[in-house]
Amino acid sequence: MTEKEIYRIWAPYGKKWVDWVRPVAFVGNHLYDRGYYLQEEELPPVLFQEVCEKDTAFIVDMPGAESVYMGLALAAIGYRPIPVYNGTIEQNEAAAKVDNLSVGKALHQCADTLSQMTFEDDAPPVFLTDSNRLNQFRKHRSLFDNSWDLYAQDLPTGEYLRKNGIRKVVIVGNKVSRDLKKILYRYQKKGVELYRVKEYEKKVRIKLLRPLFPD
Repeated sequence: MTEKEIYRIWAPYGKKWVDWVRPVAFVGNHLYDRGYYLQEEELPPVLFQEVCEKDTAFIVDMPGAESVYMGLALAAIGYRPIPVYNGTIEQNEAAAKVDNLSVGKALHQCADTLSQMTFEDDAPPVFLTDSNRLNQFRKHRSLFDNSWDLYAQDLPTGEYLRKNGIRKVVIVGNKVSRDLKKILYRYQKKGVELYRVKEYEKKVRIKLLRPLFPD
């Protein structure tokens, strides 16, 4: 499949929520080879969610390809996966802060499985992002800075979520990243309930304090 065809599997025309799919992770994957191959893996168990709940959206904020696999596992129970990765791939033989290629390779690898899934027209979203994106520590000036942040425009507003029936947002990850806190705080102010869950634990409701440096 071409990169455009793979992108369209993840962002099919006319479907709800797909306007937030970012094309960056789908571009240029065939041009680069780091000498590794992502082994085919079984989808991780979704121990924290048994069925699709139409009033609940997920944000999977896990490292690299892990976030793609968890997103696909949630897709298997009815959530539409929405990749919002926005990090570029470094050139061959260059050193970079974030391994964005692993995300692109995983999206390509999982495209066949996703293409065989069916979703209801009103399927709620699971937004996929890489928790490694904030690796902004620079050891040397020659290191390519391909770290990135999530901004308010990268995800729907709280008003849009509520207008489309979403009353709860669950963050899957070991912590709530600083850039995500700014977005989630806005959701909270609009009456959206926030929950956090680690991969093998139960959902816990959270309440965020106002960020020190809100956008």
